[in-house]
This record gives sequence, structure tokens and C-alpha cells, in this order.
Amino acid sequence: MSAFIIDTPPVVALPVEGSDAKFPVRRVYCIGRNYAAHAVEMGHDPDREPPFFFQKNPDNLDNSGEFPYPPQSSDVHHEIEMAVMLKSGGDNISIEKALEHVYGYALSLDMTRRDLQGEQKKMGRPWEIGKAFERSAPVGVIHPVDAVGHLEEGRVELKVNGETRQEGDLNQMIWKVPEMISYLSDYFTLAAGDVILSGTPAGVGPVNKGDVMEVSIAGLGSMIIPVT
Repeated sequence: MSAFIIDTPPVVALPVEGSDAKFPVRRVYCIGRNYAAHAVEMGHDPDREPPFFFQKNPDNLDNSGEFPYPPQSSDVHHEIEMAVMLKSGGDNISIEKALEHVYGYALSLDMTRRDLQGEQKKMGRPWEIGKAFERSAPVGVIHPVDAVGHLEEGRVELKVNGETRQEGDLNQMIWKVPEMISYLSDYFTLAAGDVILSGTPAGVGPVNKGDVMEVSIAGLGSMIIPVT
């Protein structure tokens, strides 16, 4: 007899470069406005704001290679991000020790129903309806630290139908990866399987069905994501 009254949900697991084993996902934290130019284009002063985070659901991460246009929105935006995968965690992690908890890095997107997010902002409500919808975070293969090291700089670029929309460098992040891990660990108990989406450079904008997105980060390769 099963110990559960319903079938257990499948474990969300992502592919790892050079391995047949997969990385199981526990939680997904996303930092907002972590590139100065993007903060400005969204109407904020990056010099005066502490970091803030919102969450996506583990099964929002999608490695299928395509992005289905979501319902209830007519203004869906692309946001290219580097995903940080943790192999361990804890509370009150120091900045100096933070990178010891990183397993690897991957390409990712934080797709956003911008019209719905904007409505929530006006009412002072949470953003999940705009951020945490099904398959809202296309993600690539994970590159272990042992293979690529810790990525502190490198070109970040997103193209739509061959036209560059977003470009920047990892070194432009306001809050670096160790600082994000340390800050989060002051408020949450981090653990193996946690994923952090590390923010997006300027140039976010809409996509439509039939568009093709190409995302790349130096050291992590590239991936092509059609909008279906």
C-alpha cells in the first residue's frame, strides 16, 4: 500500500554536461533588477535599492527547447539570465564561503507576462501571476564548476529573429553571485538543489508566436528557443 493518497509528483531534474545523472531542483529564487541599466529602464535607481527576490516554481524550469506562449497575456517579455545551481547550503553563509556551495551554471530565461505583472505592481500585490506560470523559465544544460570555473565576467546576449535585443556582461551585476547566496541564506535555509536566477541586462522586450530567441553567455554556450 502506498504511503501517499495520490501519485507523487515527478522530481524536476535538469541535464548536466558530461553526465548521465541529472540535477534535482528544490527551489528557484530570482533576483530583481540586478543590472543597473535594466533597473533604470524599469524606472528605478539601482544605487539606492537593497537586493530583492521573488520565486518561481521548480517545474517552471523547462529544458524542452521551446517556449509556448502563455495564456491570459498579450505582452510576454524575454529576460536572459545566468542560473546558479547549488550543491549544498545552510544559514548565514558568509560571502567568502558562498561559492563553495555552487555546483554549476546554466543559461536560462525569466519569461514574464509583463502586462499581468504590471497590474499586480499597481495594486501592490505579488508577482507570481506574471512570473511563475508554466514553462516560464527555459533553461539549458548545467555546466559544472569543475569544467567552467566560477563565471564572474563574460558577454551576455539575447537575439530575437537574429536581432540583438539584450547585451551586457556578467561583471555588470550589482549583486554578485557570492553576495546573492549570502543574502538569501540570511532569510532562508538554502540547500542542495536550489537554483538562483541572477538577473538580466537591459533591453527586455516582447516576443510573439513564431519568434526565435537565441541566448548566449560566454562560457556557457548558446541555445535556440522558438516561441510556439
